[in-house]
Amino acid sequence: MRKLFTLISLLLLAGLTRAENGYDLWLRYPAITDAGLSGRYKQVIKQLVISGNSSVIKSAGSELRYGLQKMLSVNVSANDQVTMDGALIVGTPKMIPAIKTLQISELTAVGQEGFVIESVVSGGRKATIITANTDVGILYGVFNFLRLIQTGQSLDHLHIADHPKVTFRVLDHWDNLDGTIERGYAGSSLWDWQRLPGYLDPRYKDYARANASIGINGVVLNNVNAKAKSLTRPYIIKAAALADVFRAYGIRTYLTARFSAPIELGNLKTADPLDPEVKKWWKEKVDEIYHYIPDFGGFLVKANSEGQPGPQDYKRTHADGANVLAEALEPHGGMVMWRAFVYENKKGSDRAMQAYNEFKPLDGKFNKNVFLQVKYGPIDFQPREAFHPLFGAMPKTPIAPEFEITQEYLGFASHLVYLAPLFKEYLQTDTYAQGKGSTISKITDGTLEGHQLSAIAGVANIGSDINWCGHPFGQANWYAFGRIAWNSGLTSAQIAEEWLKMTFTNDPAFLGPVEQMMLQSREAAVNYMMPLGLNHIMNLGTHYGPGPWGRIPGWNAWDYHRSDSSGIGTDRTLSGTNAVSQYFPPLDKEFADLKTCPQKYLLWFHHVPWSYKMASGQTLWTELVNHYYAGVDSVDHMISIWNIAGKKIDPERYQDVRQLLLQQKKEAMWWRDGCVLYFQTYSKLPLPEGLPAPAHPLTYYQHISFPNE
Repeated sequence: MRKLFTLISLLLLAGLTRAENGYDLWLRYPAITDAGLSGRYKQVIKQLVISGNSSVIKSAGSELRYGLQKMLSVNVSANDQVTMDGALIVGTPKMIPAIKTLQISELTAVGQEGFVIESVVSGGRKATIITANTDVGILYGVFNFLRLIQTGQSLDHLHIADHPKVTFRVLDHWDNLDGTIERGYAGSSLWDWQRLPGYLDPRYKDYARANASIGINGVVLNNVNAKAKSLTRPYIIKAAALADVFRAYGIRTYLTARFSAPIELGNLKTADPLDPEVKKWWKEKVDEIYHYIPDFGGFLVKANSEGQPGPQDYKRTHADGANVLAEALEPHGGMVMWRAFVYENKKGSDRAMQAYNEFKPLDGKFNKNVFLQVKYGPIDFQPREAFHPLFGAMPKTPIAPEFEITQEYLGFASHLVYLAPLFKEYLQTDTYAQGKGSTISKITDGTLEGHQLSAIAGVANIGSDINWCGHPFGQANWYAFGRIAWNSGLTSAQIAEEWLKMTFTNDPAFLGPVEQMMLQSREAAVNYMMPLGLNHIMNLGTHYGPGPWGRIPGWNAWDYHRSDSSGIGTDRTLSGTNAVSQYFPPLDKEFADLKTCPQKYLLWFHHVPWSYKMASGQTLWTELVNHYYAGVDSVDHMISIWNIAGKKIDPERYQDVRQLLLQQKKEAMWWRDGCVLYFQTYSKLPLPEGLPAPAHPLTYYQHISFPNE
């Protein structure tokens, strides 16, 4: 009996060790169980030829051996020469003569971070090469090769030449020195400042691996609402310890800079960017940082926004402020990412217009190593906004789009909202800045305006939760940002399929339905939160749940939807704020005309009568309500899909996602019922026929409390 009990205990323990918790992200490398496919892969990979001693090459070799051993149960020893058919040759032409003799022409086109993967014949033997011009290119090539195996693709007749379209692909962490994360919904900060630099958590390496696998090459460690303390020597040394880990994966480290640091740390009487002593202080501080972090990337700065200090405190411009930092960084090859998120907490001007008004006159006045970091929309990471009018408006200044991977306005880490469609929507948008085809993606990569350097940033959704992102599907948004930052030409469907295969399973019965669920999830959230161009009607204090009725000091949600007995929406035409004038022709006229304005932006640009007849033939009121109800129906559909397809994966993550979907359904109904009832107080119209009435009166939804962010 005791033996039986022991056996059962061992089996249970084995089951626990096999449980999926999401920690491995898309780098699970599960064993290939299809014997035929596994056999074909093993024929291609019989011998490993790899050369190079840099930390990056060592990372590439380690990842390659680890992935091959887990997926194919092969331990491939490395050799210096090709000795058999089925050699996998990894290295630059300078490292490995066999590659040099092949004279791979594509290498000239893939630049410093690109790679080539090709099936070749070397020394009369069939081989596969992973080559590049640099060590980091080799690393990216290795991850791409492993992705081919993970997603079940053929390794025969390979001919892949790939390179990133954007130079700097950066994650912005809004992590605070006390371990909290602003707009973080997946636990506390990864960075253990108390135990750094002496203790390096193993997660730092796994974090770097995940970023490198999707081509992210920069990390901003601390919150844009910065503390000057992060620039003190003890914290620079701590940051240097992280930089040492990240460097082995091609990742440069950045810090946010508090503009008043010369006063707070340097005991100066001013932080005026034109003051000689201030310039000297920044130069010496930058020199100190590079002493400890020789490949330091530079500074991210939030200034004169939401109470942060900045150059306007001294009657200087944003360009003056950015340039004093840029001048200090330039000799070291560093850059400044200066955020354009500026607005005043007072009524009287259209918040959507303020960044354009402030920055447009400064075009051409920033140093060459300054990027203007611009949110995709002019308000604040809303589920959908009109695109930011600064895109295309500053051709002499490189613009870096800023996306939010963390779901600040999309249900935190509770709602399944796949963000690749959002990223793609904005990058594909045509600004008409230089005529038709002037897309934000061309502005981002520098090709439209002739900029040599380019950048893109994403506010991270990563924390100390075991699965990194809180929601298992939140991982897809981290993955999607990296893949789109590398190549904005990838489709949302391609990225979803890759991620699902690598993260869950290659089973078609799972992939098809769940991919469709992902692709529809963002539009579902827009529908049950802020459809038809509505924005900023969430709870103003927490940013969680509906709050079109909200009022807190300095804020009034009504200013964003302008509901009254005649209609709803903000008039941004000539008769209103005239925000349409900040867009290029023909968009200015298209947005200004109620008949031609895209329906998705309708209430963004227009105050529309409740009885206005929409393209569907329905009134605006009916259309608006139907969108809210359709959003909830979409979540119901997602639950139905998951209840069947989700059972194709491990029970742990199936149950995890199922519980979160049920919570999302409850909160989608909260959004729907609260908003519909509130707007009904203005429209005075009944619900469209056939729709069920909300379960509670408006006051019930207005008093739901969610005190914790």
